[in-house]
Amino acid sequence: MTTPIDLYYWPTPNGWKITIMLEELGHPYNVRYINIGKGEQFAPDFLRIAPNNRMPAIVDPDGPGGEPISVFESGAILQYLGRKSGRFYPQEERARVATEEWLFWQVGGLGPMAGQAHHFRQYAPEKIQYGIDRYTNECNRLYGVMNKRLADREFLAGDYTIADMACIGWIIPYERQGQDLADFPHLKRWFDAVMARPAVKRGIEVGKEERARAADLSKDKDAQAVLFGQRARD
Repeated sequence: MTTPIDLYYWPTPNGWKITIMLEELGHPYNVRYINIGKGEQFAPDFLRIAPNNRMPAIVDPDGPGGEPISVFESGAILQYLGRKSGRFYPQEERARVATEEWLFWQVGGLGPMAGQAHHFRQYAPEKIQYGIDRYTNECNRLYGVMNKRLADREFLAGDYTIADMACIGWIIPYERQGQDLADFPHLKRWFDAVMARPAVKRGIEVGKEERARAADLSKDKDAQAVLFGQRARD
């Protein structure tokens, strides 16, 4: 019997990466919700496995050598699960390089820039037009990069991989980033294809009820202070 993985999670684009991967693999997992609006990401027990106080993180009881292992950072988790399963993370060097290029492109570019667009468009207490324009335009540029990449291939690395799983969650809220998928036909074709996968549908449904019960971050000033007002801690 396969040992379930413990997933520390909140339903966000980064969290969805891991629920999608686990659903694609059919690997059992236990969801441990980390309500980021309530500051649960700063609990000492969580910080022992995720020192950057961000979710997602996992604990695999059946890690290397049969010993438990914890992994934080969504990209690292995807790579770990890909290596462990031998699926969605190619072993052939050229295909693996392509997968890693687009995985790191998401981690270093699409995610942070879309996150800043969300912040300045939805959460900033003052509407700063420079910030709104800066990150809306950068998201538009990144969408264009994806659109060109997908003009002659079905998925980002050719076959469907962890790179697609990493990116899809950050395209789902495209309207909040001020984007229109009609402007990017190849990206839209990819988006529709990935969103049609049953495992993707299941992955983004995980925690939907929890999120619906949580405070609206665009209105909850206490939650915004938790999320956006942190400095270094001892």
